[in-house]
Amino acid sequence: MLWEGLSATRDLGRVYEIASILIRYGFGDMVGRLGLAPVLARAGRVLPLGHMEELVALPTPVRVRQALEEMGPSFVKLGQVLATRVDLFPPEWITEFGKLQNQAPEVPYELIRQQMLEDLGASPEAVFAWLDRTPLAAASIAQVHRARLHDGTEVVVKVRRPGIKPVVEADMRLLQRAAQAMEARFEELRQFQPSAMVRQFKVSLGRELDLAAECRHAERIAASFAGSDEIVVPAVHWQYTGPRMNVQDFVDGVSLSNMAAVDAAGLDRKLIARRGANAVLKMMFEDGFFHADPHPGNVFVLPGNRIALIDYGMVGRLSDARRNQVVGLLDALVMRDAARVTDVMLEWATQPNADESQMALDVDALVDQYHGVALGQLNLATMLIDVTVLLRANRLALPADLALMIKVFVTLEGLGRSLDPDFDMASEAAPFLRRAMLQRYRPATVLRDGIRTLADTAEIMSVLPRDIRRLLRSARRGNIKLHVDIDHLEDFGTQLNHSANRLTVGVVLAALIIGSSITLTVGGGPTLLGLPAFGLLGFVGAAIAGAWLVVSIWRSGGGR
Repeated sequence: MLWEGLSATRDLGRVYEIASILIRYGFGDMVGRLGLAPVLARAGRVLPLGHMEELVALPTPVRVRQALEEMGPSFVKLGQVLATRVDLFPPEWITEFGKLQNQAPEVPYELIRQQMLEDLGASPEAVFAWLDRTPLAAASIAQVHRARLHDGTEVVVKVRRPGIKPVVEADMRLLQRAAQAMEARFEELRQFQPSAMVRQFKVSLGRELDLAAECRHAERIAASFAGSDEIVVPAVHWQYTGPRMNVQDFVDGVSLSNMAAVDAAGLDRKLIARRGANAVLKMMFEDGFFHADPHPGNVFVLPGNRIALIDYGMVGRLSDARRNQVVGLLDALVMRDAARVTDVMLEWATQPNADESQMALDVDALVDQYHGVALGQLNLATMLIDVTVLLRANRLALPADLALMIKVFVTLEGLGRSLDPDFDMASEAAPFLRRAMLQRYRPATVLRDGIRTLADTAEIMSVLPRDIRRLLRSARRGNIKLHVDIDHLEDFGTQLNHSANRLTVGVVLAALIIGSSITLTVGGGPTLLGLPAFGLLGFVGAAIAGAWLVVSIWRSGGGR
């Protein structure tokens, strides 16, 4: 059992809390199928059996979102990651996950001050000329305070919530076990790849916990815009920055979450939309490293229609191969090359059992939708959503980096249209896609790829004789072994072992009863309560063993 070890760990209380929330929101069947109830029962915990009628009556996506909110910061972050998986969840689920707010109650300043004292090696009052004790914002991972350095520079101090790391680590252990149990017991959930999603989430959350990593991301993006005055990235003050705290310049601008303030400041909405789109497209298709959470609260506009991006905790990466695949897909759609579109999608799909014939039929229908559409007129966000719908219909999933890229595309187009109703993402993206296609087929690029391919081929050929010789030698010695891994065989073996143990106890119990009966009949020897002592003790032992056997079967759910 995946959960057996939890009964003796400090995570048991957290398991009980999560199971109680799931049951209250109507997911008691999941708790049972995950095997949580027997673990908690053996630990003496009793789960609540009732749930509130008004919660159960809510739509399933709403119940999942509210349950995640109640489970705490780690699960709120998990929901935010799930909001990027437009390839796995239909629009109503993505909408609900998108409502998960990264807000949390503020941590008392004295706790924050103690942690800052440890990290700074001096009191905050000595390091900063002024520090606002009231946070500017409080999120699930960290909270932000305004401050001023002694040289007059206005800054923001971001401090990780004290004690958050052990909680997150415990939740990660539970999520990993839960993902393994889901894949083993919920056939309908395997297409969502729970273990892969938890791994992606663990990496993403680990980066967010390291506030110094956020600053490294910021400086990497700042370097790519070093020659531009249009995009502003807050400067990092490294002498005060570490894993639990960072200090960056304060951005005094107008947030795009307040369109009325944008208009009141006399800013050019159309220009802002184009500049913002061009900045993100450059990061994606030229740099391969992009800000992955460009929602309105993270985008500020400065005088002169300059754009400032903040909060680099969530970033995306696109390798050269991934960028070539995206450009190839767009080109194949425009050229109505269904076979090439299918090839790219199958390269993206991580499941080995894809139905290629059905996939080809669906791709043909998708290609027909874009018949005669020029690259510059292609609605990228809509097209990419259509691709994810097609993959979801075929029970396939995108790699995490592509899912994040598509989510950013959709967010960016929505933000652009909120600024300018006539905003056209395809027109902004067309020059980047053309340059990417030209770059892909430049002589220097083709030559580089050719040399790399020749080198790889030469390396394979050089070691092939040796590998064949080793294989033949192993075959002659009888050292070749075939390993067959059958799903759920380990669970079946465990259940079979339990059943064999119970059967053995049953046989011994029957023998004990028969032997005791014979002893009572024969008589002789010491007596107890007027009966032969050995016979009476045999019946008492049989009664105890029988009671243990009944309780064991009941606890395991009827012998499963």
